[in-house]
Amino acid sequence: MSINMPTLVVRVAGALLALLVVTFGAGLQAQNTSSKFDHLQTGFPLTGAHVSARCESCHVGGVLKGTPRDCASCHTSGLRLARNNVVKPQQHVASALGCDSCHTTKVFVGARFNHAGVLAGTCATCHNGATATGKPAAHSVTQASCDTCHRATAWLPATKMDHSSFTTATNCASCHDGAKATGKDANHVSTSANCTTCHKNAPGSWLPAKFHANVTVATACASCHNGFIATPKTASHLSTTAGCESCHKSTAIWSGAKADHGTFTSATSCTSCHNGSSATGLSTNHVATTANCTTCHKSYTSWTPAKLHANVSVSTGCSSCHNGTIASGKNSSHLSTTAACESCHKSTSKWEGAKADHSTFTTATNCTSCHNGSSATGLSTNHVATTANCTTCHKSYTSWTPAKLHANVSVSTGCSSCHNGKIASGKNNNHLSTTASCESCHSSTSKWEGAKADHSTFTSATNCASCHNGSNATGKTANHVTTTANCTTCHKSYTSWTPAKFHANVAVSTGCASCHNGTVATGKNSGHLPTTAACESCHKSTSGWSGAKADHSTFTSATNCASCHNGSSATGKTGNHIMTTANCVTCHKSYTSWTPAKVHQNVVLSTGCSSCHNGANATGKTASHIATTATCETCHKSTTTWLGAKADHSTFTTATNCASCHNGMNATGKPGNHIPESQLLNGSAMYCKACHNSTTSWATVTMNHNSSLGNGAGWCKSCHATGMAYLGNMEKKALTHKAKTGTAPTDCSMSGCHRPLGSKGTAYSKWD
Repeated sequence: MSINMPTLVVRVAGALLALLVVTFGAGLQAQNTSSKFDHLQTGFPLTGAHVSARCESCHVGGVLKGTPRDCASCHTSGLRLARNNVVKPQQHVASALGCDSCHTTKVFVGARFNHAGVLAGTCATCHNGATATGKPAAHSVTQASCDTCHRATAWLPATKMDHSSFTTATNCASCHDGAKATGKDANHVSTSANCTTCHKNAPGSWLPAKFHANVTVATACASCHNGFIATPKTASHLSTTAGCESCHKSTAIWSGAKADHGTFTSATSCTSCHNGSSATGLSTNHVATTANCTTCHKSYTSWTPAKLHANVSVSTGCSSCHNGTIASGKNSSHLSTTAACESCHKSTSKWEGAKADHSTFTTATNCTSCHNGSSATGLSTNHVATTANCTTCHKSYTSWTPAKLHANVSVSTGCSSCHNGKIASGKNNNHLSTTASCESCHSSTSKWEGAKADHSTFTSATNCASCHNGSNATGKTANHVTTTANCTTCHKSYTSWTPAKFHANVAVSTGCASCHNGTVATGKNSGHLPTTAACESCHKSTSGWSGAKADHSTFTSATNCASCHNGSSATGKTGNHIMTTANCVTCHKSYTSWTPAKVHQNVVLSTGCSSCHNGANATGKTASHIATTATCETCHKSTTTWLGAKADHSTFTTATNCASCHNGMNATGKPGNHIPESQLLNGSAMYCKACHNSTTSWATVTMNHNSSLGNGAGWCKSCHATGMAYLGNMEKKALTHKAKTGTAPTDCSMSGCHRPLGSKGTAYSKWD
């Protein structure tokens, strides 16, 4: 008999389906036999390497019932189900714990052993080089337990060595030999002394050593500082056979040593050291002298600068040194004189700015004999041409600038005799054309700028334009009101005629437009309200006509506001104004200030919010609004603020599907670490209200296990197993926390301790 392949496949599939249905019982639905069968329903979740394992690896011969769930049944050498699986090696650490205490289903090797329960001093029972890593060959010889120095979480590096019991007699080098522990570095001071001689802080870090703490200067520094053991003298060191400690007084820092000058006297020959080789000597520009340094330098610790003049008086003769060879002499610009330096230079500390003694000079003294521009400052190039002696105008011999020229000159003398453009400044190019004398307008001899004509005698009959014509004096501006009237008609002040008080003689009823016509004076601008009414109808002030306001006081609710407020004549509705044909006064109750309108004052919630709040006339639902056909006023109870609306939960019952709103989009949904209710009653559908009893606060919860029976009909361990991080304060324990037998139960409900179990219990809220 021949059977084609499609028929064979169908028959085999049918046989397997029948086998699975019989094995799992009548309660197993047909769809569970598909490739999407949820293995978790059997109580044994497939994770790690078990996901890709073939079914027959565990279900030998297609037998499903009775398949063991513990690791040892499949991973112990010689057992029926071990076959080609990874099995426990013979040298495995002896332990009564289950495989999953250290191993995971993801990878069997690299097990992480939990040392939390290991007794102190027992490390070597495993860490013996056979069962687990033991001491390396180079390990320090010791009988101490591993945990004396090593930690259970990371035993490298060993940081727990207790040095507290060590003393100065302890031989540090027995461990710190460079092999077992860090020893001396290559440039360490050569010594056979015990480490504790210098390194005093044995319990902690022993670097750096406090070497000099036990060494005094009298010990002789050179015994170590010889260039081999420690740093010696530098190449530039003072040539001496004296011991280091003669000058170096500190063991903490030896740089900047100073010789002890305390015993030196004026008889000490400073140059025996300060010769420019052993120590600093005379600078290249030093005063030429063979005298001992102490002659001028009185301090042995700081000999710069020398107090040279302390022993020299001015009468000694400055030029004996200040001759340009020994010390600075006269510079090239010095006044040509044979007088001694001290004639003008009165100080030995500062010779710049010497001044001749003018106190004996009189009006008969010829100043120009010195002040000739060569020996001393003379007349400047723009000086008044004169042959008079300087003292004629310059009354002070110590400060002759500026000269008090006008002190002897009165205005009546005639300014133009000097101010003629040659001897002194004359009229400038834009001066008023006049033949009047300077003193007619310029009343001061100290300042002639800004001269003013005396307007005090002028009257309303004075012809202002005779001077104020734009040539001799300021005239009308280009935009001046066209008029032939005398300036005094509007400009009432002769000293300050700007601005003119033009409107002082003009009443509003005169007719503004007679001038404000755009020619004589400013007229209506392009954006003005189209009207034939006179300016004074709205503009009430002659001093400021901008911001004119129509008189709304006579307007009533019958006034058609839009006749002006149409967006052309006056401001109209904005682009986003609510669509309405009602008169403005319906919402805008004030004629002087109609923004913002109190639109909701005449609107009640029952009116129907959506008639305006439709996204066109007024703001409608946002994109993230909860999907609903209910009216706005169902949840939004206020006409002033629609944010923070709350649904009325008072009518909700246990049959209400909370998740239809509380889905994480329309309203807050379940957090990521919510208890997996699919584990309750083998995945029965549950609404939020099964546990959340409050519609105002869903954080208030009473756990409802929905008649879970355990053992597959709702798993306990999915929430109550140690390590689970779901919400709630439920007690969590390992399945083996008080195991009665050697085999761990598959679920808390199978332990023999927790309800319900078989026929001992039904629905419950406490599991202990």
